[in-house]
Amino acid sequence: MKTACPLDCYDACDVTFKDEKISGDLCPHLNHYDKYQQIVKPTYKGKEITLDNALLKLKEILSSSKDTLYYRGSGNFGLMQEVTEHFFASFGTTLTDGSLCDGAGEAGILEGRGSNINMPISEIEKSEVIIFWGRNPHTTNSHILPILKGKTIIVIDPVKTKISKTADLHIQIKPRGDFYLAMLLSRFLHIEGGCDIEFLEEYADEYEDFYELTQTIRIKKTLDKIDVTLGNIGDLLALIQNKKLAIVCGVGVQKYRDGADIMRAIDAFAVNLGLFGKEGCGVAYLGNSKDGITSPFNTKAKRVSKVDTKFEDFETVFIQGANPLSQMPNSIRVEESLKKVKNKIYFGLYENETSQIADLVIPAKDFLAKNDIRSSYSYTCLKEMPKVKDSKYGISEYDLSRYLCDEFSIKLESEKFYLNHFKNSKVIEKKQTISEFEFLDSIDLGRVDKNKLHLITPKSSKSLNSQFNRDKYVYINSALGFKETQKIEIISESGSVLLEVKLCDDVREDCVLIYSGTKGVNNLTSSLASYSGKSACYQENQVTLKSLD
Repeated sequence: MKTACPLDCYDACDVTFKDEKISGDLCPHLNHYDKYQQIVKPTYKGKEITLDNALLKLKEILSSSKDTLYYRGSGNFGLMQEVTEHFFASFGTTLTDGSLCDGAGEAGILEGRGSNINMPISEIEKSEVIIFWGRNPHTTNSHILPILKGKTIIVIDPVKTKISKTADLHIQIKPRGDFYLAMLLSRFLHIEGGCDIEFLEEYADEYEDFYELTQTIRIKKTLDKIDVTLGNIGDLLALIQNKKLAIVCGVGVQKYRDGADIMRAIDAFAVNLGLFGKEGCGVAYLGNSKDGITSPFNTKAKRVSKVDTKFEDFETVFIQGANPLSQMPNSIRVEESLKKVKNKIYFGLYENETSQIADLVIPAKDFLAKNDIRSSYSYTCLKEMPKVKDSKYGISEYDLSRYLCDEFSIKLESEKFYLNHFKNSKVIEKKQTISEFEFLDSIDLGRVDKNKLHLITPKSSKSLNSQFNRDKYVYINSALGFKETQKIEIISESGSVLLEVKLCDDVREDCVLIYSGTKGVNNLTSSLASYSGKSACYQENQVTLKSLD
């Protein structure tokens, strides 16, 4: 039977389920899906109980709790995941607001373009040149690889990724340098007469003021600061001249407090080139996955920040498909906050740091054992995810919500009603266009400590956030003087973590690379949210290294 992968990534893979096995053009997560042990038994206070008793205990807790928080993760991209949110919003529970991933970048796009229409893959395929700006497609977007044949590839990334090693040009920029590079590219494009003046006059008539803003940046000092040469800029501009260009950005470029300005500066370079609305041209980031989809669920509720949630303000916390003890920034603060919660409820598939401290654990059904539909922030699509197997373990999001809505007299339509609602949604592929672009009018970026190392936290090919085969190493350049397999302490203003060294000269000498999902990595990250977009900013942090020998 045919279904689709539910995981939160660019590719939205099709899946075939036959003879108790899944197959297809799949990433390592799905290729080894059956090897990951799922939670099969509900527990309360560490003791196994039946699912019926778990549901009764959940009802009892919710009935007596004065203040409840509902905290949902985004690892499963199925649209029916929100049905649980419908119950909690209707029940009067507090929900969360903001993003642990991409909110700052989207905010910058909205501030500039006014709407976040993503560049369709069909348009990227028509491009002659692709700039992978902080995007590592071999890890996060492998389905784009087949369309790269014959294209000129430019990579801007502080790490020598697999694609950078075969690219026509790799600019191994310093972290936090993306904003300045984008601004300088716009400046030199203007100097060389490469701007699309006709496009600018129609859609961005303040381009001369923006050019003046770029002139406030001191060229030599800035190039030294971001470790880019005039030759790099000249080479890039020569490679894109009079070509169909796609700028494909990853979330790493905006994992900072000023992440919105970084993405807006990249967009401004694209606007100066007049890319929007032209065949094979544009900027790809993360589109609005729910464009054209209206939610049939009630999600109106009081909300608190997802980035720095104060769990201690609530008597009960219901956590669905998330692992805040690992995924949220400033894990030490999060742990102390969760310790003060009387009733911690975990509803999900896998054991993790959060499930291990939960009072009540309710196992969920996996995507093969329930009905759902998924959208995508990379492709314009709605993919059906029908139930393809029976499972005697766990409960689906809909069935849990059905139980709770019945018990608390809250209206809920049939599962079929909601599935048909999503199936009938009008999801249409749109070309990127702008009506009027708003340029940045000031520069106010944070400062860095030259005596500390930059922390970068990219996605791993082996794990998804804190699911699956999580990494356990810190990757540093051999020039820093540490030894392979040596245990070292990585220290930030927020906390520290002990990890084993993997020497990797693909990483810059001024950087420390720890993959997202590595246990303890978010001991190092602060609870600060981005200035725009209410997003976590994992790469705002700098660290020092200490040998344990």
